[in-house]
Amino acid sequence: MKKYSIITLLVTLVAVLSSCNDDFMQRDPIDKMADGTFFTKEADLQLYLDGIYRYYVYGHGIGGTNNTSHDKGFLAVKAGSQIIFGDAFSDNTVYAGGIDSKLGGTYDTPNTASKNMDSPWQWMKLRKVNYFLNHYGEVGDPETLKGYAAQAYFFKAWDYYIKLVALGEVPWLDKELDTASPEMYGPRMPRTELVEKILECFDFAIANLEDNDNSCGHINQDMALFLKSRFCLFEGTFRKYHTELNLQSSANDLLKMSRDAAKKIIDKNRYRLFKNADGDGYWRMFIQKGSPETEGNEETILARVYDGVKLGHDNPRYWGMNNHTRYCMGAPLCMIEDYLCEDGRPIYIGGTDGNYTVNPLFKGYDGMWEELDNRDPRLRQTVCKPGEYASIFDMDDNTYGLEETGVIYPMIIYDTGGGSPMKHYNSTVTGYRFIKHWMPDYSEWEANPNGVQTAHMFRYGELLLIYAEARAELNEITNADLDITINALRERAGYDFAKYPNARLTLSNIPADPRLDAIYAEKLDYSVSPIIREIRRERRVETMMEGMRYEDLMRWKAGKLFTVPVRGMKMTQEKIELYSKNRNDETYKDYPFKVTVPIGEVGNQVIVDGEGFIIPWPTSTTVIKGVRPWDDKRYYYPIPLNEMLLNPLLKQNPGWKDINR
Repeated sequence: MKKYSIITLLVTLVAVLSSCNDDFMQRDPIDKMADGTFFTKEADLQLYLDGIYRYYVYGHGIGGTNNTSHDKGFLAVKAGSQIIFGDAFSDNTVYAGGIDSKLGGTYDTPNTASKNMDSPWQWMKLRKVNYFLNHYGEVGDPETLKGYAAQAYFFKAWDYYIKLVALGEVPWLDKELDTASPEMYGPRMPRTELVEKILECFDFAIANLEDNDNSCGHINQDMALFLKSRFCLFEGTFRKYHTELNLQSSANDLLKMSRDAAKKIIDKNRYRLFKNADGDGYWRMFIQKGSPETEGNEETILARVYDGVKLGHDNPRYWGMNNHTRYCMGAPLCMIEDYLCEDGRPIYIGGTDGNYTVNPLFKGYDGMWEELDNRDPRLRQTVCKPGEYASIFDMDDNTYGLEETGVIYPMIIYDTGGGSPMKHYNSTVTGYRFIKHWMPDYSEWEANPNGVQTAHMFRYGELLLIYAEARAELNEITNADLDITINALRERAGYDFAKYPNARLTLSNIPADPRLDAIYAEKLDYSVSPIIREIRRERRVETMMEGMRYEDLMRWKAGKLFTVPVRGMKMTQEKIELYSKNRNDETYKDYPFKVTVPIGEVGNQVIVDGEGFIIPWPTSTTVIKGVRPWDDKRYYYPIPLNEMLLNPLLKQNPGWKDINR
């Protein structure tokens, strides 16, 4: 039976390093990278690699530095864990405050590359990896040391994978370079060659990493297979849908690699979707502490684990015990509408815009958050109604918990000021409050920056989605495939197949979705089959708030989905009266604040459209009625201008400012 592949980055879990300095994980790797005398014995190799781990297996961050990360950290829209806050740079969430320049269409080519570790044009981490690969053989026979090299090649593949997502073609570097190195001034490697190099790194890692049950907490074969599968799905679908590259003919080869890598993990039969007796295992998985093994979690393939002493983070504080007024996010209506009803059909089952046939299970938007009822069980484990799970700690009277404070309705607030007049850390910009990743544990909030909430980076649930999508894109998916992937995820979520047999997805029973089909027809320049549409929906729902949505939109050439109007909940008259109560009035002491919501006008806190739905970013000059701009140049980030001055062989990505204009 599988046991768990956990990257803890703690010396206490690594037997081979028991004699090493206890706090080596808190220090940078070796400063004198050019000094080849460092590697004198085999233990030095793992010590050096462990210093590199924290740059890639970032998790929720370390201490008070969790505003950056390697894994798509270049998005870094807001502070906090990129696993959670990564979706702020997508259509999955709405962040309070002014809209980020990248989302609002005002971002321009930077003059210089950021010195932050999360910058896409950043090479320091790769330099450390290359130094290792060029020197590890100094302590012995390279053939017997392949296991160490395999870890480094895994990180090299990961580094270039993220660079490909952000920048497209980049130079390939094999040496630890300085400013005098001629390789520093070479051209960008063509995409096909770059991908071949990345695949070579993955294949070396897979061939030489241990196929173990987490023997010492380091990168193993399953982790490399997982990341290769994710990478090949990215590149295969990118080539298929970005026809301007003229690489469609090679897309299927990459999709087959994705399929095969995922299947190897599936066939090992080591992993299981996490479930629990209460039926809310999907939510509970993301609030675990300690190793997945101690939590009975057989789903996680790679996690970052914290002990709160040597390693901790401040994510519970940033996430604010379910969003506070400094870093609050809200769920947008366009995301909520993608969730199916519990019968496996969407909210609209026929008709056209303005005249849809409504699913009888869907209660509409005129009630008190009733649109969340009778839906995919993951919706209520991702977005909660007021009073569900627990109320939020109230700094006014130092009470905490549902029974103590009663139902506290979330504030609706646009700004990110560090505290509201009522100091209620309970807010959202859309009226819909996220519950995923929220820990009902006040001690975790106060532990800042020593929180111990586990960061699940690779999990079996996503792998099943990768496998299903690769099979569907290859036109070879079967009902058996759907049962072990999509239907397994739905069953874990809490779908009742006995009550609603049609909630089990089959190739002969794919529900119509006129709303989503109309959006795809308008926003995409290609057609999407019903099964691909459903797999994309499932991926959005299952990986919500895990930082994957941006990458998905880029590879699907679906950037125009950013222009789908972003709205919040409908402010019905009942809600307007609710939110207009005066907290200072003893009668309404449990209501958070006083607000008026004139329809279509600026109120004290909220602006709504003609139908009564909240409009985010009401003061933006580029986002009009929730419609964010899009430009196809945003499929790639720009190369900083100074980099092209230093290296004339670099060519700018299409549409971005370069040194010649």
